[in-house]
Parts: sequence; C-alpha cells; structure tokens
Amino acid sequence: MAKLIVWFAVLFASAAIHAQDYPSRPIRLIVPYPPGALTDVLARAIGEKLGTALRQPVLVENRPGAGTLVGAEMVARAPADGYTLLMATSTTLGISPAMYSKPQIDPVKDFAPVSLVGSVNFFLVTTPSFPAKSVKELIGYVRQNPGKFNYASSGSGSPHHLFMEVFKKDLGLDIQHVPYKGSALAVLDVIGGKPEMMFLDFSVAVPNIQAGKINALGTSAAKQSVLMPNVAPIAQSVPGFDWQAWQGIVATGGTPRPVIMKLNAEMQRFQNTPEFSALLQKFGMEPWAPNTPEQFGDIIKSDVGRWAAVVKASGAKVD
Repeated sequence: MAKLIVWFAVLFASAAIHAQDYPSRPIRLIVPYPPGALTDVLARAIGEKLGTALRQPVLVENRPGAGTLVGAEMVARAPADGYTLLMATSTTLGISPAMYSKPQIDPVKDFAPVSLVGSVNFFLVTTPSFPAKSVKELIGYVRQNPGKFNYASSGSGSPHHLFMEVFKKDLGLDIQHVPYKGSALAVLDVIGGKPEMMFLDFSVAVPNIQAGKINALGTSAAKQSVLMPNVAPIAQSVPGFDWQAWQGIVATGGTPRPVIMKLNAEMQRFQNTPEFSALLQKFGMEPWAPNTPEQFGDIIKSDVGRWAAVVKASGAKVD
C-alpha cells in the first residue's frame, strides 16, 4: 500500500512538473473539416488567441474525411502530452461514431475534454407559402395531411436531418426526407416551395429569414436564442425538445490533468471576453462560458447516447 501511495505521488509530481514546462514547443490543433468551413475559421481564431496566451504557436491542420473521423482518430492515437488537440464538434464525437458499425474512436475514452466553446442553434423554417405560421400550426397541418410534405437536409446523418427525425418521431408526423449536398443548396429549394420545410443552421437561416425568403417557426434549443430572441424555442410547443450542435477543444485521452487545466484556464480567460462572444455571434454561435472540463465531458457522454439512439431510429448509416 505504501509503495502504491509513493507511486501515485511520484506520478502526480511528474505531471505537475510537466504542466509547469508546458508548452515548450508548438501545439497542433487538428480540424476535421476542410479549409474555409465554420469549424476551420473558428479554430484559427482560437489558435491565435491560445498561442498568444501560451507563448507558443498553435498550428492548425485540416484533416477532413470519413465524416470528420479521420482527424479525430489522429488525435486519439497521438501521444497524450497536450501537444495535439482536436477542434471537436457534436458531429465528430456524437453523430459520426454512431453512423459506423465499427467506429475507429471512442468519444469518451479516447479524448480528454478541455473546454466547450459554443453551440449552434437551428431554426425550423418553412417556405413562405406554407399555411402554418407557428410550430403548433405546423404540427396540426401535417397531421391533417399525412405524407403530403417533404423536408430538406444538408445530407443523411447531418444535424439538419436528425433534428427533424427527432421532431417527427416525438410527434408521430409523416414527412418525407429529401437529402442535399449542403444546407445552401437545400434552402434554395425550400425557398422555391419544394421541399416545404427543414431545420437550418443560423449562418444560412438568418439572412434568408431577414430577407423574407423563408419563415422561422422555432429554434431547436430549449433556451431562448441570444441571437434571434424573437423566435421562440420549439420546446414551448413540444416540451423536452432540446437539440443543438456544439464546438469545443479536446486533447488525447490520458493527457495529464494539470495540462488540461492549464489549457482550460487560458481558454476561459479569452472565452469570457466580450470580444470573443461577439466573434462567436458573428459565426452564428451562442457563447458557452465559463465551463470546466468535467462539464464539457458530461455533455459529450450524454450526447453519445442521445445521438446513437437518434441515428438508429433514422436508419442513417455509412457502412
């Protein structure tokens, strides 16, 4: 027993010393999306601020592929020393693993949460000519006309697709899925009248809502949107409906806790500034600060189970 206590003491002391020296060289921030995507732009902004705080360059590397799992696996298999981080999303650690019969990563065991950065609220939108002008009216109208309406998504297995599948399942609605290659293409047809509706992310939704090209009936998150407070949460009409996408930073599983806490502390400093909140809102994201690694970890654990159930019910699969 005494030897075990000594071993743990030595291990903790070693980790603490490592954290004092950390970082002593550049850090890699892996982005599992192509250059120019929202996640990439956000990662570069975070990398610049984190690099300044840590006095070491944070080098952003784009590693897209396999529904973002190529980049995620790189981080999962990297040395657990805090020098390889992942710009993680709810797609990467929630949806994509559930899409494969044998995923190459374990969202909980293979990663060490650092900090949740922000969330993306989605809007339930319809073509302007659609008779229903509220969530309750839409539910009633679709029930009166089962099988007559379609909804668009940015692709099978996307949040746009799965949010609607949850909505349909919870309410017993008969609406057919029409997948597109991206939300920008999907919304063009919704504007044109066919399909009649979809869940749409903020950055694409808001310009079209403000231009009167589509109607916004509700938001996917249960809390009121700080970006468009005039659109009520769907949860006001469908109790318990609470879905959103998120983005955050994780390290390789097993990274020493002092290193994780140092990263979290530096991120919280700039995440809590009005400047960074304004930057997130420019990207159509709701700020999420302050938060601890444990709080972020709880969200990841919860989402793994929630998304797995939704993906299974939707029938979406890659292999």
